[in-house]
Amino acid sequence: MRRSQVTTVSLLVVLALAACTNAKDVLEPSAITPPTATAPTTQGGGTATPAPAGPATTTAGAPATTTASATPAQTAAILARTRLQIAPIVGASVEAATPLTAELQTRARQRGITLAGSADQTATHVLKGYFSVISEGKDTTVIYVWDVYDPSGNRLHRINGQQKAASANSGANGGGDSWKAVAPATMQAIADQTIDQFAAWLGGKAG
Repeated sequence: MRRSQVTTVSLLVVLALAACTNAKDVLEPSAITPPTATAPTTQGGGTATPAPAGPATTTAGAPATTTASATPAQTAAILARTRLQIAPIVGASVEAATPLTAELQTRARQRGITLAGSADQTATHVLKGYFSVISEGKDTTVIYVWDVYDPSGNRLHRINGQQKAASANSGANGGGDSWKAVAPATMQAIADQTIDQFAAWLGGKAG
């Protein structure tokens, strides 16, 4: 199968994960941020169904399309009012999701976004991520989709992309677990891109 076909299939798998209510290898973001730490949970997989069509999608690595751009002051004000809740990560191993979640939190703070805990009722946005990984020979690529929801559960925006993985273990691809080949730096790069895209989308709404 050609690489483009494999990537397309993997993206469809990630989109299907976004529609599942039962997820495998789920990492609660609060598991790495005291004092509300909870243990990672693993649940059995359910039958995937295609995610419904929704609001506009931002592809990571490409500039966000907006009808009007906010001034720096407007963007800063919007970000300051935002309280972001990061939902459990779906699809990635706990080892891969840990640096991802930690960097999401770090980058959000750097951009002036306040983080809301899992039990916080004041969150203005909820970020849910769905991940898959593909390996072809020595190459490993992480495919991801993020959905942004309002507190009522309405999907407002979607961010998707793929990141070629810096290898954490050159022999991991042959062991049947492609996530072992993904270095923490790869997941941290995805986190930075995601928060930057989220912030750009928020800023674009100011017009």
